[in-house]
Amino acid sequence: MAGLWERFTLIFKSKASRALDRAENPTETLDYSYEQMIQQLQNVKRGVADVVTAKKRLELQTQTIEQNVVKLETQARQAVAANREDLARQALERKAAAQQQLQGLDAQVQQLQGQQEQLVASQQQLETRIEAFRSEKEVIKAQYSAAQAQVKIGEAATGIGKGMANTGEAIQRARDKTEELQARASAIEELTATGALEDLGDNRTQLDRELAQISASAQVDDELAKLKAEVGPAPVESGEQQKEIEPGS
Repeated sequence: MAGLWERFTLIFKSKASRALDRAENPTETLDYSYEQMIQQLQNVKRGVADVVTAKKRLELQTQTIEQNVVKLETQARQAVAANREDLARQALERKAAAQQQLQGLDAQVQQLQGQQEQLVASQQQLETRIEAFRSEKEVIKAQYSAAQAQVKIGEAATGIGKGMANTGEAIQRARDKTEELQARASAIEELTATGALEDLGDNRTQLDRELAQISASAQVDDELAKLKAEVGPAPVESGEQQKEIEPGS
């Protein structure tokens, strides 16, 4: 059970380590940072668009009020011509209120204009930074990829070296075992020739085997003597025929 738990822990740690390595990939980090900068640029652009929209809305409102001011001034003149001072006063009061409103709108338009200019400047600066960061990011990513390739090549070369070393060790072990078997075979052959090793199927003792060998040799000598007595001495032949029957010819 303890071995199973240790194996599970090892697998979990290896997977967690691999996940952390992927999370710490510099190329992914750079790409994420670049995406964040692009998102900030989009936010600035939306801010500029919102400011411009608000400024245009105020400008349209200003134009409407300016037209109303002209209209009220015309109405005041008409009232004075009609000897209606009360109506003329009312028109002039409304005109004065509209003019005050125009002053407030103009200040707001100027404020929005300043915000627009600041946002546009920030947008330009951010675009410059993003372009510089993009170029630097690609250079770093290329360098990182090259470094990765070099590491992989080095690891592959190291792996080949280890494999060759293991192969050499295997060959040496095979040679050692072969030499050991050859030595053992020679030893068995020598012991068998000298009679030191007994046949497993022979239940006789060493003395029995030696006596049997002596008996067999004596029997061969007796049979050879009998054959010589029966056949008799060999006749003398001519030189050429004698050469034909000589032993070893």
